[in-house]
Amino acid sequence: MISHLFRRRPTPGDAAVLIGTLPHRQHVLITGATGFIGRRLVEALTGAGHDVTVLTRDPVKAAMLRPPLRIVTSLAQIPNDTRIDAVINLAGEPTGNALWTRRKRRRVLSSRLRMTRAVNRLIASLEQRPAVVVSGSAIGWYGLWQDETLTEFDGGKRCFTHRVCEAWEREAKKAQRLGVRVVRLRIGLVLGTDGGMLSQLLFPFELGLGGPIGSGRQWMSWIERDDLVRLIAHVIATPSLTGPVNATAPTPVTNADFARALGRRNARPALLRMPATILHHVAGAFADELLLGGQRVIPDKAQASGFMFRHETVQSALDAVLGNAPVSERTLAPRVLLQRDARSAPAEQPVDQPSVDTAARLLRSLRLRAR
Repeated sequence: MISHLFRRRPTPGDAAVLIGTLPHRQHVLITGATGFIGRRLVEALTGAGHDVTVLTRDPVKAAMLRPPLRIVTSLAQIPNDTRIDAVINLAGEPTGNALWTRRKRRRVLSSRLRMTRAVNRLIASLEQRPAVVVSGSAIGWYGLWQDETLTEFDGGKRCFTHRVCEAWEREAKKAQRLGVRVVRLRIGLVLGTDGGMLSQLLFPFELGLGGPIGSGRQWMSWIERDDLVRLIAHVIATPSLTGPVNATAPTPVTNADFARALGRRNARPALLRMPATILHHVAGAFADELLLGGQRVIPDKAQASGFMFRHETVQSALDAVLGNAPVSERTLAPRVLLQRDARSAPAEQPVDQPSVDTAARLLRSLRLRAR
């Protein structure tokens, strides 16, 4: 059954402000709530006084979320007379925490489809259906491009990440048959220090071991984490938004420019380039799609609907995310994250958006050996 309400702890005001566009008290169901994106989203929603239910198989992790909230270990535990205003589905096997063996690929795809089908079954069983489902996806839907600028109105190129996102979005769209508005949020590289890509890159860049990957000309479409939380709230509060919505800042950068910006922010050189041939040889399609390839994605629909990004440039995002935190605090997350065992990931594990845990580990290992 649904667990008891946790006692409220003080919530920082800045998190609650992120959800200011939601007009009144909402009941939001979140899958993947213990992940990098989900944690901040829960903090913002509960801080603003909204009701939150999270799905997790790990109540210990859920207990670390900011209360008050409800915890379920199965969507079947939610009574059919429950009023849920919005569902945010962020769960699935991470793509970036291990190389893409055949077994890994199956888990990545099947975990997303199973969870999305379970969400659809829940919606069908509810007496009062939610107004909107925000279904996680990724800019990997577009496949591998060169310098073309991509909006929600462009197609995708076939590759593993496209196949996964296409199947995931197709399953999410079925909720439309139940009269529910569905938004497929194509999330870019999320910037923050306690998860995602940036947390893995900080340590080598602090040591002066950072630099471009391959040619450095591949595009990185990114978004600062608080801007992503604000965008999710905007999507829920904007009935005109439906279908695919790009969750990326309006100014994507090349990998070389990103490396330079991060190097400047850390007052370290960022010149140690990792050859593409080595990465391709060691990691194959994993490296080709997550490290050496990229997409130049623009948030056309978000901006057209009136959403304003607080951080439109990488430098602005890095300044906001890194602040004046000591090096020891900023590099703690990578050391902890590297201890995770990817093989034990449950089906509703938060999506690792698009993380590069394994890639960062590989880069550090190769660069330290090269010294």
